[in-house]
Amino acid sequence: MRKNWLYLFLATIIVVIAPYHADAQRKMKEKYRNKGNDPISGMSYSKKMSWADQLYLHGSYFNAIDYYQQLKQQDERNPYITWQLAECYRATRDYVLAAHYYTEVKIMAKKVYPYAAYYAGLMYKQQCEYNLAMESFNEFLTDNKKNAVREAPNKNPALEANGDRKLDPKVVKALKKLIKREIEGCEMAIASLKDPKPATLINAGPNVNSPYTELSPYPLGDSALLFGTLGRNTGTGNTFIGRKDLIETDAWKESEFKEKFMYSHKQAGYVDSFQWPLPFRDGGFNDPEFHTANGCWSPGGRRFYFSKCFNDPADSNKRMKCDIYSSSFGVRGWEAATLVDLGERGSNTMPFVAKVGKKEVLFFASNRKLQSRGGYDLWYSIIDPRDGRYGRPQNCGKVVNTPMDELTPYYDSRTGTLYFASSGQVSMGGFDIYAADGGPSRFTNLHNMGYPYNTCADELYFILDPVGKPDGYLVSNRIGSYALKNPTCCNDIWRIQIEPRLVVMGKVVDKKNGELVTEAVVKMTDQHGDVKTYNSEDGKFLFNMSRTHSYVLTSDKPGYTSSRATVSTMEIKRSDPNDTITVTIFLDSIRNSFSVSNIYYDYDKATLRPESVASLDSVVQFLTDNPSISVEIYSYTDAKGREEYNLALSQRRAQAVLDYLEKSGIERGRMTARGFGSKNAVAPNSVRGKDNPEGRMQNRRTEFRIVTDVPTRRVLYNSALPGTMDQQDRNLRIEPESEASSRPGADDDDE
Repeated sequence: MRKNWLYLFLATIIVVIAPYHADAQRKMKEKYRNKGNDPISGMSYSKKMSWADQLYLHGSYFNAIDYYQQLKQQDERNPYITWQLAECYRATRDYVLAAHYYTEVKIMAKKVYPYAAYYAGLMYKQQCEYNLAMESFNEFLTDNKKNAVREAPNKNPALEANGDRKLDPKVVKALKKLIKREIEGCEMAIASLKDPKPATLINAGPNVNSPYTELSPYPLGDSALLFGTLGRNTGTGNTFIGRKDLIETDAWKESEFKEKFMYSHKQAGYVDSFQWPLPFRDGGFNDPEFHTANGCWSPGGRRFYFSKCFNDPADSNKRMKCDIYSSSFGVRGWEAATLVDLGERGSNTMPFVAKVGKKEVLFFASNRKLQSRGGYDLWYSIIDPRDGRYGRPQNCGKVVNTPMDELTPYYDSRTGTLYFASSGQVSMGGFDIYAADGGPSRFTNLHNMGYPYNTCADELYFILDPVGKPDGYLVSNRIGSYALKNPTCCNDIWRIQIEPRLVVMGKVVDKKNGELVTEAVVKMTDQHGDVKTYNSEDGKFLFNMSRTHSYVLTSDKPGYTSSRATVSTMEIKRSDPNDTITVTIFLDSIRNSFSVSNIYYDYDKATLRPESVASLDSVVQFLTDNPSISVEIYSYTDAKGREEYNLALSQRRAQAVLDYLEKSGIERGRMTARGFGSKNAVAPNSVRGKDNPEGRMQNRRTEFRIVTDVPTRRVLYNSALPGTMDQQDRNLRIEPESEASSRPGADDDDE
């Protein structure tokens, strides 16, 4: 039996209420708990285990967790109980606890549960612990180099594994391929988090979302939102939920536990804030006997399409079956909805109708077998403009569809782009949103939408506003959703606020000859110390920026020191247009030494005066921008006074400079302080026996001599990815610095 939670999506339900007998069991438990005598808790070990297993098999995962936890307290090292807990927490999308228990099973009984490492990796990935996920995935690959595993998941390697299933070696091979794709997804996610797309996502708020689940947002112009919701206004806070297709009892006949349409107007005068939701009564589409959601209008608004889902009595696995219905608007209003005839039997759901060129096309998700690539695919049917008949459904092709599942199609006719959710492409977590150009049969330029559209959680139902600036919506269980049981159990509708695309592009130039410097690494650091890098082979670079940030850009190449460029997006508004800023970064060949002017001390002391700060900050800036360089700090005095005294004074003054630089974030190991007294004068202290104040002033100086250029301190990057962003070594993060520029010259000493 396929236990995959996919069917909840197909039924337009992400979180499902448990069976009636589980609810009755809960009520009994509550009754006896109040008396301090829960009969289940008082059962023998074996009977309690049987009870917990039955709850698990019927999808009452939260109830099962209660008793498995009691059993684990009695038998802490039992791998079966630990595995069952991990399975329950995964089924309820409690990624943290699921990863914890899979890891525990992996340590206790890896040979009995060889898939523990694989599922631990999935759960780490879905909580954004990408490095831990890759470690766990690689552990599984290492443990199974010779396909020596005797147990496996169901025929599809991505489906859930049962500990007693025998392994088909071909399935193991396919699973290894799948794991390598999961690792690729982790690497992509790390890069995407460092380079987010220009968008902000906010929860649509409590007037749209509830602690249960919401789905299928459909914007009604710019003033309201149509959506599906489950369990709203049930009047109970004790409903138990699971994630399995268990619609098999009388509890599911209660209308309050059916998906239904509601809509909400936007608050006047507030940006993306919604009023209290209202029942959607148009056409009588909500049906107390069915789960009803996934609504959309045809171009022009004359027809309304939606899904009706129910438990298929002909299915031995009691899975959901969905059909697509449509209703036309006539002289008397909406006509009775009729079944859309799409030929082959199967579950058809999630309709979206759009113009593709001059054709009107119905896109939908279906698990039909003929021409399928596996799981649920995206299909299309061309609508005949003469009689409204639906052409034979065709598969959207291998660019879009995979052996896994593709859902929630949305086609933007303005740009000719298909957006959809998939669990079979390289992803940041579970289901991600993807976009592809073309259609309806051939698509190109398939790409993951990236962060923040996608996260390590599940994302579905991407859709853009039909008018105005193309903001939009999607559905996700990401952190920040209204949660019934755990932070990621339940799906909410999220508002997408698309930001202006802000780009900084430029070139790296040799300061002496003005030519482009090739094979350089450019680094962009924001005010929080977050770093992006760009491996520039031709001396040119490009970075994406975000609003409300200030950036410092530097470059790095052996044998050179870098200047800096600064860019700020602090004043840019969300309504502003896209913008591109150009900058130039100059590299100069490393000099042996340089002087810094205006470093002052109190008379006859080594105390730095406030006027010295700006000049020393320029040194901080230089050393920060060039992390591979180490320096010696040389301090000098003029010839006035005893040489022994001047030597000690110059040493204290050099040390004062070192201390200031260290407090400003420069590693102490990169600096050495040395005092030379009046030695190495650069100007005469006297001329023809007379005092020379100007000469003495030039001799009272502080110099910085570059003594090493350590390659291991340079900006780190992936040289296999030229021209792309890559994660910067966190050890190179810096604090925001002054933008004062370095000025050569001599310091003044009041002696």
